[in-house]
Amino acid sequence: MKISYDKEADAAYIQLSDEQPVAAIEAGDGINIDLTADKRIVGIEILDASKKLSIDTLYKYEVEQDEFVGV
Repeated sequence: MKISYDKEADAAYIQLSDEQPVAAIEAGDGINIDLTADKRIVGIEILDASKKLSIDTLYKYEVEQDEFVGV
């Protein structure tokens, strides 16, 4: 998982896979989910990120892979 933030665009991107997305769906106001052709999630884009996230702590989040087992 890679997390990036574009200050000029105020957009955060959480990359979950190295696969190239072929489609995106809007999951909510300013939140887009990038998908592969077979509907696997490869990334999450968050627009107006500074209003939705604490940018200062954005890179400090850690997720254990075990937390996703069975999801």
